[in-house]
Amino acid sequence: MKSFFQFLSEATESQAAMQAKKLGYRGDGHGGWLDRSGKVVARTDKGKLKFIDGRQAKGPEEPAAAPRQAGPAPTPQPQAAQAPAPVPQQAPGAAPEDQAQEQELPPLTVVFGRFNPPTVGHEKLLKSAKRISAGGDIKIYPSRTQDPKKNPLDPSKKVSFMKQMFPEFKDNIINDNDMKSIFDVLVSANEDGYTNVNIVVGSDRQSEFENLAQKYNGKLYTFDQIRVISAGARDADAEGVEGMSASKMRKAVMDDDFKSFRRGTPKTLDDAKTQSLFDAVRQGMGIKKQKVKQESYSLWEIAPKFDILNLRENYITGKIFRIGDKVENLNTGLVGEVIRRGTNHLICVTREGYMFKSWIKDLMEYDEKKMENIYREPKKPNTLVGTGGFRKLAMKMTGTKKINNFNVEDFINKYKVKSK
Repeated sequence: MKSFFQFLSEATESQAAMQAKKLGYRGDGHGGWLDRSGKVVARTDKGKLKFIDGRQAKGPEEPAAAPRQAGPAPTPQPQAAQAPAPVPQQAPGAAPEDQAQEQELPPLTVVFGRFNPPTVGHEKLLKSAKRISAGGDIKIYPSRTQDPKKNPLDPSKKVSFMKQMFPEFKDNIINDNDMKSIFDVLVSANEDGYTNVNIVVGSDRQSEFENLAQKYNGKLYTFDQIRVISAGARDADAEGVEGMSASKMRKAVMDDDFKSFRRGTPKTLDDAKTQSLFDAVRQGMGIKKQKVKQESYSLWEIAPKFDILNLRENYITGKIFRIGDKVENLNTGLVGEVIRRGTNHLICVTREGYMFKSWIKDLMEYDEKKMENIYREPKKPNTLVGTGGFRKLAMKMTGTKKINNFNVEDFINKYKVKSK
């Protein structure tokens, strides 16, 4: 019996392949299709055949048959010599018509990560991406998830701090609510016309991104080449940039240790702005100044890599990540249902049917119902932009009882008018 993914692969690939074969084309092994002369005339784009010259497909033409005549064939008559057809003149520097092809964009270099909070380690990641891009386009996508445990900064606030901390990349940092996972990023790049892409990640996440990105190339998106490149080794026990992580930063906030937190920020951020970042993370985590609330979270929930034993104990006893639970991968942004539990990893499937594997330290529980509530937790309003809960909270604060055919922009404009 064919698996779901075999069926999906055959279904998406056969549409283009069957059409190409009917037209007499042959594949070049990289998504391109050649005619009988060896010229690239079409490409596979999202499972469909896209013709490079923009013209409609035509099948291989058969020579027209001469009309049948009655009686003996006529005697060939001598023909007058014809002058050679004039050769069309081309503008200086213009390429011959038969050599004209679509101009390909240079490789796109992307970075997708949590940045919660951003650290001096992330600065190293971005500088590696710039070096790898070799002058090409760079796009940096911070993830969209917010929660008090592992993602205390909301996306907009996080992007604001990132642009202050990494001014060299402020124009490359993209605040797009639709870019929730690495798949969203790759599909968008494919639609923008990029044929080659570099994904720059930390060394501990290279294998995970490599497997996912290559597995769905030709299904969700079609690239000639996808390279997943490490930005360098990471060591949680090391001092300096190599050992800095967002987990350490969150732990420093929980311990009210501003000095350690300060070591994790770049020099571009002065003490006053670093204090603002510290306070923003503390507020997002729900921790009072100079005192950790009694109902605060355990270390394994906030920085699991520093408390693996308790994380694994809660996992083995079935308190977290049970079969059927929805979880989110903190590295890739993928959300899926748990279908298999390993000793220290899970196999999950997204709503669209895409399968992924995650270590338990890279996951968080995902509850869509909470996203529709005004309060994510007792006395903690839902501030996650784009969710139903945030909309209800905004409507409550402005005294709006009902908006038919709700649209965020219409709502904002309506409130602006009322506030004048």
